[in-house]
Amino acid sequence: MSESNRVEYKAVLNDKLEREVVAFLNYREGGRVYIGVDDTGTAIGAEDIDAVQLKIVDRIRNNILPSALGLFDVISENRDGKNIIKIIISSGVEKPYYLKNKGMSPNGCFIRVGSSSQPMTTAMIDDVYSRRSRLTLGNMSAPRQNLTFGQLKIYYEEKGLTLNDQFKSSLDLLTADGEYNYAAYMLADVNGISIKVAKYAGKNKVDLIENEEYGYCSLIKATDRVLEKLNIENKTFTKITSSVRLEKNMVDKSALREAVINAVVHNDYTREVPPVFEIFSDRIVITSYGGLVHGFSQDDFFKCRSMPRNRELMRIFKDVGLVEQLGSGMSRILSVYDESAFLFTPNFLVITFPFKNGFAADA
Repeated sequence: MSESNRVEYKAVLNDKLEREVVAFLNYREGGRVYIGVDDTGTAIGAEDIDAVQLKIVDRIRNNILPSALGLFDVISENRDGKNIIKIIISSGVEKPYYLKNKGMSPNGCFIRVGSSSQPMTTAMIDDVYSRRSRLTLGNMSAPRQNLTFGQLKIYYEEKGLTLNDQFKSSLDLLTADGEYNYAAYMLADVNGISIKVAKYAGKNKVDLIENEEYGYCSLIKATDRVLEKLNIENKTFTKITSSVRLEKNMVDKSALREAVINAVVHNDYTREVPPVFEIFSDRIVITSYGGLVHGFSQDDFFKCRSMPRNRELMRIFKDVGLVEQLGSGMSRILSVYDESAFLFTPNFLVITFPFKNGFAADA
């Protein structure tokens, strides 16, 4: 596999890493950088994998603006018996991204053109900057500042991680003025965010039989509670054969989990509209507010590319194990359900999972 508009190979980690990452952050499709692979695509291996991964994260964290935390993954892979490093980079919503020591200039801003990273012209930089999203969870101040994060610390501890005294800045929970931002508010022990799960007796909204609210706590805890509720409602069909017990849920469990997390992480909270989960007699419907991110097409969506609307949430949900590799969640959903399960409107994204009736032999 040769280099392309979305793939860059490097035999060793060199001083051009940040340039390549910036180019993919500014490119609408994002991309991947492989360390330990030569220009022909042949794996030659990378030494001291763990140390190099830490160095990559540190360089991206400290040498690129705006912050790219939550927009990249650094993982190790084995290709042809060689250990290599893969950096997955999402397209960012706060373009243009640039090298910190060069500033927002043609010397600091790059974009992917074909199989190379090229400087952006001043006109390109001005145009992209004029369309930058001005309202994000990171730059919105929290409605109150007396926040505590006991629940968040517990989730980190369960993953063997510790939040030190600097976690507010390291997790990007502060505005440029040093106040708690809206992402911090959503992850705090107490807030005003509530996620509704409604259950109806039939196929429409006429007969509401349950209306639960999960929230006013850390968004991670609320997400866990929504997942627990939907897992209970996702009944299991069982078939006993002469040799094995077969089971199948009404909705694929993995796809349902990924859809719930995607709806929570990618919802547009700047208008204070949370996602909604509805259970009917024949389907589960998940509605998130905001539609697709500006500059992100349906084609990009179905090709499992990634442009996180809320990079702060993405980063933290990944830390605590709710999100895995960038873009992997959509792959899991589309491996079971086709594109007809999705409905796009200017302001909403709706996913409908029809219930399976009875037990199919292909369980």
